[in-house]
Amino acid sequence: MHPSNIVLLEFHPERDELCYGKELRDGLSVALRMGSSLWLANDESVSIERLTVCEVDSTGRSSFTRDHRQYALHDYLDLPLPAHGATEDDINEADIEGLACDGKYLWLAGSHSLRRKQPKDGDGVRKAHKRLASVSLDANRYLLARIPVCRDGDGYTLEKESTRKGKLRTAAMLRGDHQGNELTALLRKDEHLGPFLSIPGKDNGFDIEGLAVAGKHLLLGLRGPVLRGWALVVEVALVEDEQPGRLRLAPVDDDGRLYRKHFLDLGGLGIRDLCVHGKDILVLAGPTMDLDGPVTLFRWRGATQPGKECVMAADQLERVLELPFGHGVDHPEGIALFAVDKNGRDTLLVVHDSASPSRQIGDSTLVADVFTLPRRERPLAGKPAK
Repeated sequence: MHPSNIVLLEFHPERDELCYGKELRDGLSVALRMGSSLWLANDESVSIERLTVCEVDSTGRSSFTRDHRQYALHDYLDLPLPAHGATEDDINEADIEGLACDGKYLWLAGSHSLRRKQPKDGDGVRKAHKRLASVSLDANRYLLARIPVCRDGDGYTLEKESTRKGKLRTAAMLRGDHQGNELTALLRKDEHLGPFLSIPGKDNGFDIEGLAVAGKHLLLGLRGPVLRGWALVVEVALVEDEQPGRLRLAPVDDDGRLYRKHFLDLGGLGIRDLCVHGKDILVLAGPTMDLDGPVTLFRWRGATQPGKECVMAADQLERVLELPFGHGVDHPEGIALFAVDKNGRDTLLVVHDSASPSRQIGDSTLVADVFTLPRRERPLAGKPAK
């Protein structure tokens, strides 16, 4: 499947450089369009980026974005670690992998994953062994938070506090500490997920890489673990905590349970992003391990209105697109509804991790792909297993 269009993402040169040898545009992990605002994040940063989508050109294409503005997460949230360690090149990344909006708040999710070092060129056997045995916990990754969104012309901006219709809205994050948060503490006792909390994300360990709003609940798509080919989505509800700037888990059903699990047969792939499309959710699926492999876009019908835990077999999920991927580069990582084309069909923006040099223009511009979504198929036969 080839893209129907491209969009030039124009970052500010001074804000594109994360640290020595790394740029924002090299590894975008998530995207979300709200009006003329396009929100993006790099998983090695502690900020959210906003670009403004320009008016469509004479061909009917939205051809580029501009006016890069950067929002430092520490200006809104009390993260456990500062933005940098001993040096400016030592970034205490939040590993942002999910963005979603409910009309009042921008919700964001870090990966919640552990990280394993990998050998470098020139390492001897002993040093390579030592690196592969080194697993670290990055406290800023345990981020599940919200920030108020406010109108800004045709787009949106972020505020730490905002009053709307007489009600105060504030930025807040799920309560936790340097070792995790309330969700990870709860999941350690889970029969499916508990054993994977101590395994690094890229080793099929616990790793959040998708976020969607479903009514008053949040759906967290997991890149890993994948269990016998089945991917997982964790459903939670967050409410105000007594402590300012903090949220806590709330029951998701009348039985008082604090989360639900949904299993999806994605053919052995993990979830790389989630995107609301009407009452459905588009699921970007790719390899859970650190390798090149197939990338498929699925449609999970009615997923924004989950009432019970479900097990979705392969024939209950619609295969929408097979997306291209590179070898060592251009791994589709984030998706967002982008625009409606001249034929009235929705289009999907796709951003990539490990962007190839061919996507990079000048000092700070990146080429992103846009795909036209096919017409929705009729509902598939069968019902979700309960």
